[in-house]
Amino acid sequence: MQVDNAQPFATDTICAIATPPGVGGVGVIRVSGPLSIAIASQVLDVSPVPRQAHFSRFKDENGLTIDSGIALLFTAPASFTGEDVLELQGHGGPQILQMLMNRVMTLGARPARPGEFSERAFLNNKLDLVQAEAIADLIESATEASARAAQRSLEGVFSDRVNQLQQALIDLRVFVEASMDFPDEEIDFLADSDVLARLHGVDGRLQALLDQAHQGQLLRDGINIAIAGLPNAGKSSLLNALAGRDSAIVTDIPGTTRDVLREYISLDGLPVHVSDTAGIRESTDQVEVEGVRRARATMLAADLVLLVVDATQSPGPQLSLKKEVPDKIPCIEVHNKVDLTCIESSLDEVSRKVWVSAKTGQGLGKLIHLVKSIVGATESYEGVFSARSRHLEALRRTQNHIKTGQQQLEQFNAPETLAEELRLAQKSLGEITGEFLPDDLLGAIFSSFCIGK
Repeated sequence: MQVDNAQPFATDTICAIATPPGVGGVGVIRVSGPLSIAIASQVLDVSPVPRQAHFSRFKDENGLTIDSGIALLFTAPASFTGEDVLELQGHGGPQILQMLMNRVMTLGARPARPGEFSERAFLNNKLDLVQAEAIADLIESATEASARAAQRSLEGVFSDRVNQLQQALIDLRVFVEASMDFPDEEIDFLADSDVLARLHGVDGRLQALLDQAHQGQLLRDGINIAIAGLPNAGKSSLLNALAGRDSAIVTDIPGTTRDVLREYISLDGLPVHVSDTAGIRESTDQVEVEGVRRARATMLAADLVLLVVDATQSPGPQLSLKKEVPDKIPCIEVHNKVDLTCIESSLDEVSRKVWVSAKTGQGLGKLIHLVKSIVGATESYEGVFSARSRHLEALRRTQNHIKTGQQQLEQFNAPETLAEELRLAQKSLGEITGEFLPDDLLGAIFSSFCIGK
C-alpha cells in the first residue's frame, strides 16, 4: 500500500457504540487501540483470554455494576483493525450503552469518527480500500443481489481482478523501459516485440472489468425511475404492480395523485427508486398546479421515464408529453389497460414500447426486461461484485491512458510516451484498492461509513 501522505499508525484509542440507535436485546461497545487491554482490566471482573468469550460484569469507577454480558478481546495484529480490540456485548438500552461509553472514555478512549475502525483496518493492511468500502455496501444493501455482490467484493473478487491488471501493467512497463535502457541494440520496438498485442490484451481485460464493475455499481446505487403521464392513465396502479403492494391510492377520479410518491423497490434484483407523479394537465387548482410542477421536475431528474399511456384512449394527446423528456433521458412508452382492449401484451424493444395491464400483471415481465436492457443491467447477477462510481471513473482513466500510449506508439514509435502513459495508468488503477490515494479522498470515503464500523 502506498497511500499518498500516509499518516503513521494511530497511537490513540477509539470507542463507539457499534449497534444501531434505539432499544434492543443486545448492544455492543467496540474499543480499538493501545489502551484496550488496560481498559479491559478496569472494566471487567475477569482477565480475558484473547479470542475467547467471557461472561463478566462491566464495572464503573467505584466497582459498581453498570451491566453484565460478554467480553471479547482480540490482540494485535489478529483483529479487524490490526490493533488491540475490546468488544463489550451487553443489553441494548441507550442509557446503559451511554454509561458504558462514558466509562470507557474516562479510561482514555475517545469517540470514533464515522468509519474510523475500517479506516484503521485499511491503514494497517488488514484489507484494501475496495474491501473496506464493501463493508459499508454490505450493510446498506437493499436487495439480495446487491448483498451478494458486496460480499464478493469483501472477499476480494474485485481486488484480485484489479491486482492482476496491475501486474500486467507492471510487466509491460518493465519491458518498455528496458527497451529504452538499451538504445545501442537498435531494436525495432514495434517489429521485434509483442508489445502491441499485450496492450490490446490488457485493454480487453480492462474493458471486461469495466463492464462488470458497471453491473456492480447498478446493484449498489440502483436507478431513479419517474412514472409520468396524463391523469387516470394508471400511473399509480403501475407503481403498485411493480412494488407488489398498495403504495399509492388508486381511484377512477382523475388527478388523485397530487404530490410525488416515492418507493424503493427491487425489479428482478435491481434496486430502483421509483417516483409516481401527478397527472400532467392544465389546471387552475393551486395544489394540482404545484403537483404538476413537481412531476415535471421529477422527470428531469430521473435516469429513466415510464410514460404511461391509456390504451383505451387515443395515444396522440398522451404522447405529446414525450417532448418534455430531455433526449439524454431514456423514455419507455407503457401502454396500460390492455385488459380492457383486444390488444395483447407485447414488447417493441427497438422503439421502447410495451403493452401491459397494471391491474392483471400482463406484460410486467416484458417491462422489467426492457428497463434492465436500457440501463445496461444483466439478466443474471451471478458473479457480479459491488462497485462504486469512483471505481468506474478510475477504470476509465486507466483505459484512456492505455489507449493514448498505444496511439503514440503506433503513430510515432515513441516508447518514452508509452512508458509514461503506462505509469499513469498504473497509478489510476491503484486508486481503486488504495495503493495510490490522496488523503482528502480517503477521508471522504470513510466519513460516509457508520460510526462503530
